[in-house]
Amino acid sequence: QVQLVESGGGLVQAGGSLRLSCAASGDTFSSYFMAWFRQAPGKEREFVAMIGGNGGSTYYAGSVKGRCTISRDNAKATVYLQMHSLKPEDTAVYFCAARFGSVITTRASDYRYWGQGTQVTVSS
Repeated sequence: QVQLVESGGGLVQAGGSLRLSCAASGDTFSSYFMAWFRQAPGKEREFVAMIGGNGGSTYYAGSVKGRCTISRDNAKATVYLQMHSLKPEDTAVYFCAARFGSVITTRASDYRYWGQGTQVTVSS
Protein backbone atom coordinates (compact mmCIF):
# COMPACT_ATOMS: atom_id res chain seq x y z
CA GLN A 1 0.00 0.00 0.00
CA VAL A 2 1.35 3.40 -1.01
CA GLN A 3 -0.06 6.86 -0.41
CA LEU A 4 0.98 9.62 -2.78
CA VAL A 5 0.71 13.39 -2.37
CA GLU A 6 1.66 15.76 -5.17
CA SER A 7 2.68 19.38 -4.82
CA GLY A 8 4.33 22.12 -6.81
CA GLY A 9 1.72 22.92 -9.39
CA GLY A 10 0.68 26.44 -10.20
CA LEU A 11 0.31 29.14 -12.81
CA VAL A 12 3.31 29.89 -15.00
CA GLN A 13 3.87 31.80 -18.20
CA ALA A 14 4.80 30.01 -21.40
CA GLY A 15 8.51 29.34 -21.46
CA GLY A 16 8.68 29.08 -17.69
CA SER A 17 9.58 26.21 -15.41
CA LEU A 18 8.00 24.24 -12.60
CA ARG A 19 9.10 21.38 -10.40
CA LEU A 20 6.45 18.97 -9.22
CA SER A 21 7.00 16.75 -6.21
CA CYS A 22 5.28 13.58 -5.12
CA ALA A 23 5.79 12.36 -1.58
CA ALA A 24 5.12 8.69 -0.94
CA SER A 25 4.44 6.83 2.25
CA GLY A 26 3.39 3.41 3.40
CA ASP A 27 5.68 0.91 1.73
CA THR A 28 9.24 0.43 0.49
CA PHE A 29 9.48 3.27 -1.96
CA SER A 30 12.39 1.86 -3.94
CA SER A 31 10.32 -1.19 -4.85
CA TYR A 32 7.99 0.89 -6.96
CA PHE A 33 8.15 2.20 -10.47
CA MET A 34 6.99 5.79 -10.34
CA ALA A 35 5.36 7.80 -13.09
CA TRP A 36 3.75 11.10 -13.88
CA PHE A 37 0.57 11.34 -15.93
CA ARG A 38 -1.50 14.35 -16.84
CA GLN A 39 -5.08 14.99 -17.79
CA ALA A 40 -6.38 18.08 -19.54
CA PRO A 41 -10.07 18.98 -19.51
CA GLY A 42 -12.03 16.77 -21.87
CA LYS A 43 -9.04 14.58 -22.62
CA GLU A 44 -7.87 11.18 -21.49
CA ARG A 45 -5.14 10.79 -18.94
CA GLU A 46 -1.81 10.58 -20.71
CA PHE A 47 1.62 9.34 -19.75
CA VAL A 48 4.34 11.92 -19.16
CA ALA A 49 7.37 10.20 -17.64
CA MET A 50 8.40 7.23 -15.55
CA ILE A 51 11.39 6.13 -13.50
CA GLY A 52 12.57 2.79 -12.19
CA GLY A 53 13.01 1.91 -8.57
CA ASN A 54 16.69 2.73 -8.41
CA GLY A 55 16.38 5.77 -10.66
CA GLY A 56 18.48 4.21 -13.41
CA SER A 57 15.72 3.80 -15.95
CA THR A 58 13.67 6.69 -17.23
CA TYR A 59 11.25 7.05 -20.10
CA TYR A 60 9.44 10.08 -21.47
CA ALA A 61 6.49 10.82 -23.68
CA GLY A 62 7.53 12.35 -26.95
CA SER A 63 5.58 15.51 -26.19
CA VAL A 64 7.76 16.34 -23.18
CA LYS A 65 11.08 14.70 -24.03
CA GLY A 66 13.87 17.23 -23.74
CA ARG A 67 11.73 19.57 -21.64
CA CYS A 68 11.11 17.39 -18.59
CA THR A 69 13.28 15.44 -16.22
CA ILE A 70 11.98 12.83 -13.82
CA SER A 71 14.05 11.96 -10.79
CA ARG A 72 13.61 10.36 -7.40
CA ASP A 73 15.13 10.48 -3.96
CA ASN A 74 14.51 7.12 -2.33
CA ALA A 75 15.80 8.36 1.02
CA LYS A 76 13.05 10.98 1.00
CA ALA A 77 10.51 8.71 -0.72
CA THR A 78 9.87 11.46 -3.23
CA VAL A 79 9.69 11.63 -7.00
CA TYR A 80 10.10 14.86 -8.93
CA LEU A 81 9.19 16.18 -12.34
CA GLN A 82 11.21 19.18 -13.45
CA MET A 83 9.55 20.91 -16.38
CA HIS A 84 11.16 23.57 -18.58
CA SER A 85 10.02 25.55 -21.61
CA LEU A 86 6.42 25.05 -20.64
CA LYS A 87 3.74 25.49 -23.28
CA PRO A 88 0.03 26.27 -22.95
CA GLU A 89 -0.68 22.71 -24.12
CA ASP A 90 1.07 21.43 -21.00
CA THR A 91 -1.85 22.77 -18.98
CA ALA A 92 -3.40 19.84 -17.11
CA VAL A 93 -3.80 18.17 -13.77
CA TYR A 94 -0.61 16.21 -13.14
CA PHE A 95 -0.85 12.93 -11.28
CA CYS A 96 1.80 10.87 -9.60
CA ALA A 97 1.39 7.10 -9.89
CA ALA A 98 3.12 4.01 -8.54
CA ARG A 99 3.26 0.38 -9.46
CA PHE A 100 5.07 -2.47 -7.79
CA GLY A 101 7.48 -4.43 -9.92
CA SER A 102 9.97 -3.93 -12.71
CA VAL A 103 7.97 -4.00 -15.92
CA ILE A 104 8.17 -0.78 -17.89
CA THR A 105 4.71 0.41 -18.85
CA THR A 106 3.12 3.70 -19.85
CA ARG A 107 -0.47 2.54 -19.43
CA ALA A 108 -2.37 4.26 -16.68
CA SER A 109 -4.30 1.08 -15.96
CA ASP A 110 -1.07 -0.66 -14.96
CA TYR A 111 -0.48 1.74 -12.09
CA ARG A 112 -2.28 0.83 -8.90
CA TYR A 113 -1.63 3.84 -6.69
CA TRP A 114 -2.43 7.45 -7.53
CA GLY A 115 -2.16 10.82 -5.94
CA GLN A 116 -4.92 13.42 -5.96
CA GLY A 117 -3.24 15.52 -8.65
CA THR A 118 -1.82 19.02 -8.85
CA GLN A 119 -2.94 21.65 -11.34
CA VAL A 120 -0.45 23.10 -13.79
CA THR A 121 -1.63 26.06 -15.84
CA VAL A 122 0.57 27.61 -18.51
CA SER A 123 -0.54 30.98 -19.81
CA SER A 124 0.34 32.19 -23.28
